[in-house]
Amino acid sequence: MSISTGDKLPEATLTRMGAEGPEAVNLSDLTKGRKVVIFAVPGAYTPTCHSAHVPSFIRTKDDLAAKGIDDVICVSVNDPFVMGSWGKDTGASDAGIAMLGDAEATFTKAIGMDFSAPPAGLIDRSKRYAMVVDDGTVSILQEEENPGICEVSAGEGILASL
Repeated sequence: MSISTGDKLPEATLTRMGAEGPEAVNLSDLTKGRKVVIFAVPGAYTPTCHSAHVPSFIRTKDDLAAKGIDDVICVSVNDPFVMGSWGKDTGASDAGIAMLGDAEATFTKAIGMDFSAPPAGLIDRSKRYAMVVDDGTVSILQEEENPGICEVSAGEGILASL
């Protein structure tokens, strides 16, 4: 069953590149007492995610902050090395977007947003979605309705919902 508006996020440990290499991050530490946007993509460097999805959150990050969003977090079923490189290559890291890896899809599966598409080489990946999380509870959730088009969960969609 997928996470829904009003649900509390499960405890989750994700990874990111730190100054000394990969480091664990408790998602609850990033959401407690804060209002954050979390968006997810099937994989770093995948065409739509790379050219449309991440750039939409870079474009809207300042406007989201003006509406009370403390942080923007990107989650992908990738390791922290890939997420760190992808954050640099897209400019997301420079824009202040946290690029977090869910390498084993543990968080993704816990919230029911996983899928597999073996013919495309995608196993245990994340659906595209975006959510506003207020003190650990989902207040807005947008799931991609047309995979590959990237319309609902783009930064502009979340911005319009605030």
